Amino acid sequence: MAARIVYTDLDGTMVGPRGSFWHGADGSPTAEPAAALLELHTAGVELVIVSGRTADQVTEAGRIFAAEGAIAELGSLVTWRGGRERHQLTGELPAEYAGRTPMDVMAELGVVEALCAAHPGRLEWHAPWHATHEGDALLRGYVDPAAVDAWLAERGLGWLTLHDNGAIPASARLRLAPEGQLARVYHLMPRGISKGAAIAWDLRRRGLDPADAVAVGDSVSDLDMAGAVGRLWITANGAEVDGMAGLMAAVPNVSVTDGAMGVGWAQAVRASL
Repeated sequence: MAARIVYTDLDGTMVGPRGSFWHGADGSPTAEPAAALLELHTAGVELVIVSGRTADQVTEAGRIFAAEGAIAELGSLVTWRGGRERHQLTGELPAEYAGRTPMDVMAELGVVEALCAAHPGRLEWHAPWHATHEGDALLRGYVDPAAVDAWLAERGLGWLTLHDNGAIPASARLRLAPEGQLARVYHLMPRGISKGAAIAWDLRRRGLDPADAVAVGDSVSDLDMAGAVGRLWITANGAEVDGMAGLMAAVPNVSVTDGAMGVGWAQAVRASL
């Protein structure tokens, strides 16, 4: 059955190197993603962008790609009607902090500063993009998320968790990872918040069944979308990440594209029409 809605990750999935919609993983020009996007809109299938970016960023991207809605900050915020309507998800944020954003609470508790101090030279703010996040703390570096979660639990902060949202290119000024490894982007946020939980909420709002939906992604955090949709596609570049094959083996409705990034995204979209 053809999908009625496609939820897609943006960076490394729908767009390629440097955020380009017109270049493949190897940097060569390609019109495949644009052609597939036109086919999707011609078929009347709705598009929702799901990203770790802020609400304003994904809303602007949504205008460019004619998306009907967006999910920002790794599932913290669902937006529609061009960003005019918003719903924030706070997951397991303790009841005593009700009415406050998770980022405000983490700032008050000094969680990020303590976490970075516990991992000197391996973790820092993902500046300048972190500044406007409300539902999560956006970080970069190279740490073990499971070890960080244990560190949080030991300090009575077990309601928080660290999500790995994929690698970022190496640069001369960013030396947070061991030799031969790329630094990674992390989201520190309340448990219970995920791309999948946000998609499930959005589908209920729309009155759609999970079987009507397809998701496309490229990272470990994108595997969370599988339980909320009928089928999840992971682009080839994401499937090649160390440890990803083992994680995907536990996801019955996941498929891997032949191509990487935008070219693979185009394959996933066409298979959903």
